[in-house]
Amino acid sequence: MEISATIVIVTKNRKEELAKAIQSALKQSKTVEIIIIDDGSTDGTAQMVKNEYPTVHFVHSDKSCGYIVQRNLGARLAKSNFIISIDDDAELSSPNIVKQTLKYFKNPRIGVVAIPYVEPSKENKILQKPPESGTTWISESFKGTAHALKKDIFLKLGGYQESLVHQGEESDYSIRLLNAGYVVCLGDLDPIIHWESPKRDFNRMDFYGSRNNIIFVWQNVPMPYMPIHLIGTTFNTLRFTCNPTRFVNRLYGVLMGYSNFFTLRREPVQKQTYLLWREIRKHGAQPLDKIQSRLIDMR
Repeated sequence: MEISATIVIVTKNRKEELAKAIQSALKQSKTVEIIIIDDGSTDGTAQMVKNEYPTVHFVHSDKSCGYIVQRNLGARLAKSNFIISIDDDAELSSPNIVKQTLKYFKNPRIGVVAIPYVEPSKENKILQKPPESGTTWISESFKGTAHALKKDIFLKLGGYQESLVHQGEESDYSIRLLNAGYVVCLGDLDPIIHWESPKRDFNRMDFYGSRNNIIFVWQNVPMPYMPIHLIGTTFNTLRFTCNPTRFVNRLYGVLMGYSNFFTLRREPVQKQTYLLWREIRKHGAQPLDKIQSRLIDMR
């Protein structure tokens, strides 16, 4: 039977949450390939998957490389050109999500579909949802726990930047995708449920999130916009941090981001790409028809 899509789940030491994610993937109405990339788990994840879900493609890494590296590996291993990625603490809320997602890729401009999601631990609001139905809405980025992408475009653009290690790969890929003439589309789909595991490491998230905010500007923002964008990003990364420990982690991340200026090469996008990306980020999702002519100039 022909595979419609590949579902990639990267996991580390969350075998109970992972089981829910796998079960929701197995219930999809479309025939899917399921790839589990184990980023160095030590909690019995490998044995659980092999015993309870023998039909999934399981890959174990002895060394923890981070989910960005492992998502790239999952893309290279995928047999389908359509990859749906969810976190190990998320699940597909209905069996129709893969089927609903694939219809968007009929448009050759769409490189990523941002899938709606909810986070029950917060306000339980549906996020990443288009403003209205009947129109193809374009976003400046997407959430890593709930997205689908075209493998051929993804690999052509080099995948996620592995030097980021953790956090921020979505914005970096989105602006490079836009620079190549493709877009991130908001899918009008059934949502993914992101349970947000209590095992998350906020120290790691604060450090890499702050570091990668700075790296994003250094690598992607063209002149003459780079200096002012860098100042604004530095200020905004630090100003909302009230907890002293988290502030120190973020400050350290910002400083390490600046230090990477000496090791990471600048490859800024075209000015018209940056201005369009900024416009969508500032004003929210835009109809594809509205920006179509500007995309043609970028290809």
